[in-house]
Amino acid sequence: MKFKNTHKDNEITDESVYKSRRKLLQAGLIGSAGILSSTSSLALTLPKPKHNAKFVIDELTTEKDATTYNNFYEFGLSKSAPSEKAGTMQTEPWTVDIGGLCAQQGPVDLEKLTTNFQLEERVYRMRCVEAWSMVIPWMGFKLADLVKFCKPLSSAKYVYFETLHDPKQMPRQNGGSIPWPYREGLRMDEAMNELTLMVVGMYGKKLPNQNGAPLRLIVPWKYGFKGIKSIVKIKFLDRQPVNSWQAIAANEYGFYANVNPNVDHPRWSQATERRITGGFSLFNSRIKTQMFNGYGDYVADMYKGMDLARYF
Repeated sequence: MKFKNTHKDNEITDESVYKSRRKLLQAGLIGSAGILSSTSSLALTLPKPKHNAKFVIDELTTEKDATTYNNFYEFGLSKSAPSEKAGTMQTEPWTVDIGGLCAQQGPVDLEKLTTNFQLEERVYRMRCVEAWSMVIPWMGFKLADLVKFCKPLSSAKYVYFETLHDPKQMPRQNGGSIPWPYREGLRMDEAMNELTLMVVGMYGKKLPNQNGAPLRLIVPWKYGFKGIKSIVKIKFLDRQPVNSWQAIAANEYGFYANVNPNVDHPRWSQATERRITGGFSLFNSRIKTQMFNGYGDYVADMYKGMDLARYF
């Protein structure tokens, strides 16, 4: 299906910024990486990704904003805590343990995944459940390719993910209300959807620690907390797993977490969002939230017949 960008980006961003970002996109994000400040120290060399022109938006959140304003509660509750405290986390070597209902079992080196699967660069909207949003150029491979590599059994209906559990490196794992390690999951058809990415980079560079290095999930039609970071375990299950936020407050955070402007969070409206386009001022542009974050052409069919207010 043809991607529809229904947003009028030049109504959101200052015209001069909009034009400069458009030129950046036209020039190619990989080629522009040299003019952006480096935020990653990972030594792993990544193959050059293929730029996917189908997923381009004439707007970008600045790299500084995207790497210094984010949630990674393993390092703290403030938006700045990840960039301030995650830099010393060791991300090499890195293996992902594959298990559950699949034929391909055991640990897999991240380098094998990045060299065996085609890396792509895609610009996606990212909508946080807290009602702020960004537009970020991600680099990764399709989760569908990894699923095929693992050869799941016909009884496998869900894919489960788990974050690194290392309280020495992740200080907030020594306490707090989240049941560590952080857990997430997708239905099999969601995992196989062409939008779903296993991400290893952003802004033409390797993924910074604070953004989930060296491997994270991006599911652009869902709220950002579904994008589990620093993944070390993937399992194939026949039953729906309970994700971390669902375990904490099932009345506020569901398993599906599809972006839906018609279903408010119990404590705030989801009808609009604050687009972070430069700094974190409350006066940043506020825009209407799109159903499925604007990716309905790709994903709406998966939820036909479901009560999206009930299965939130």
